Formats: sequence, C-alpha cells, structure tokens
Amino acid sequence: MPRSQLEITTSSVIRLVKEEASYHRELQQQTERLAKMEKDESNEDENKEYVLRQERRALEETKKVMPTLKKKIVETVADLQNLITEEGQKGSESNVEHITAAKEAIAQAKIAEREVS
Repeated sequence: MPRSQLEITTSSVIRLVKEEASYHRELQQQTERLAKMEKDESNEDENKEYVLRQERRALEETKKVMPTLKKKIVETVADLQNLITEEGQKGSESNVEHITAAKEAIAQAKIAEREVS
C-alpha cells in the first residue's frame, strides 16, 4: 500500500529535525575548533592564516543554512498540522496510528526548537 501524504510529511518533519540537530552539532564543533586554533601560538605562519580563513568560511556556510532549514521545518510542521486535521475529519476511517506518529513528530520539532533557541 502506498504511503499517505500524512506519513510522508511526518517523515519529512523527523528528517528535518535530525538534519537541524546535526547542523547545530557541526556549528558547535566548528566554533570550538576555530577558537582553539586562534589561541594556538605554536603555529604562527602564513599557513595558519589560510587555515583560519577556511575554518571561518566553513563556519559562515553552516550558519547560512540554519535560517532556511528553520523556515522549512516551520512550513512542514504547518503542512503536517493541516494533514492531521484532514485525517481526523475522516472520523472512524481516520488512521489513529498515523495521527499519533504525526503529533509525536511535531512535538519533537517543538522540543528541538526550544533547545536551539
């Protein structure tokens, strides 16, 4: 049986939340690595400046992804909430298991949002 739009959108929310968490970990690691490199006095040559520039550029690239990803999560959660409502209106025909999974995905997105901000 093909997956319903509700199941597909639920999976999208879960995937986007995991992706956002991964970017936040990467951002934290890059920030720590950059701070450590900037403090390191043992390697004062032109190579260090080049490596620092590369690290700063990578950090900025990661930061640029965040607003777009956050917007995508907000939009997908809104879509999912609409799909939950539609599914609920089917009465006894509605798939309670899929509705529950969708609500759990939204809860995960809201928890992730609080941890991030």
